[in-house]
Amino acid sequence: MAYEEWTKELKDNYLETVAWRRHLHAHPEPSFEEVETARFVREKLESFGLDDIRTDVGNGYGIVGKINGKYPGPTIALRADFDALRVTEEVNLSFKSKNEGIMHACGHDGHTAALLSVAKVMARHKDELHGNIVLLHQHAEEVLPGGAKSMVEDGALEGVDYVFGIHLGATQPLNKVFYNVKFGSANSDSFLMKIQGKGGHGAAPHDTHDALTVGTQIVTNLQQIVSRMTDPVKPAVLTFAGFQSGGEAYNIIADSTEIKGTVRTLHEEVQHKVERKLREMSEHIAAAYDSTIELNYTKGYPAIENTPEVVEKVKQSFLSVFPENEVGEVKESMGGEDFAYFLKEKPGAFLRVGAQPPEKEDAYPHHHPKFEIDERALLRSGEVFLAIISTYLKG
Repeated sequence: MAYEEWTKELKDNYLETVAWRRHLHAHPEPSFEEVETARFVREKLESFGLDDIRTDVGNGYGIVGKINGKYPGPTIALRADFDALRVTEEVNLSFKSKNEGIMHACGHDGHTAALLSVAKVMARHKDELHGNIVLLHQHAEEVLPGGAKSMVEDGALEGVDYVFGIHLGATQPLNKVFYNVKFGSANSDSFLMKIQGKGGHGAAPHDTHDALTVGTQIVTNLQQIVSRMTDPVKPAVLTFAGFQSGGEAYNIIADSTEIKGTVRTLHEEVQHKVERKLREMSEHIAAAYDSTIELNYTKGYPAIENTPEVVEKVKQSFLSVFPENEVGEVKESMGGEDFAYFLKEKPGAFLRVGAQPPEKEDAYPHHHPKFEIDERALLRSGEVFLAIISTYLKG
């Protein structure tokens, strides 16, 4: 079968795939600055014989490559993001980041290497394909407004029928393939609130409007939004992540307070309700203390909504090539991911591949300075993509 032949070549290319990943890991670039990363990806695709490559796609350095099959059929898109984070690496590796304060702390180097390896294999087997493969090498997943939306607007999904993405999981069992039937991530919004009161001397509180006290009332009372105002079967998270008020003096009542945080929801109606109540309740509480608020609410990436029938189809494909105990459903995540923009345009699925080093029982999570992945997950990621290709393009 074609899949077995493809995976054999993928395994033969494993050491080179690891070398690509380590090169990218040692030379990370943050969102919207991935000049050399994009050059590396483009040069690799060209070396595989691809001649249908677009660069600078979207609002940054996105790359779209295409492998055109010999026979007519559907077109599937496979996505890998390639930006790094502004994190100082604390893992002592031979390929540790050479760019101070920047680190691949989310596995995007692994995503990119795995998809490049798949591209190398399939470029040799394009005459077997009943359809086409679009390679979405995406910039700037980590920083709003992200790269995915702009790539869609720039035509990255033109002619595409289905779109798929993979994310490595540093705290999930090595090589286990996870799927979500519906939601794969959350609407990820943020807010910054400024409370304006009237400062003064601590001995004369009656002449002030204490912005610090107003802030504490807002933080305390707005807990009711999730606990009493949203449907408990439709998840919502309201997190107050920062509170700045007052100064070093012990006898001055605060003139202003700043509060920042995040709102995570899956359903749009809940997202809108939380935003509305956040604004209304804060304004009313501030007014009760003769203060005002200024609220800057930023809507981030939308929730990933997988296509259930597509998920079921690829799930059955995985069960046919991987041990049953290495394929499983995982609950929705309240994290944010701009792959959601691709799924707003086309049916498809966002999948996860476990990459936790077995010897590290307490593995560090994504975005942590000590984040690590087991590189054997690169091979499994490639196998997942090849299983999808086989399912849709084998004829």
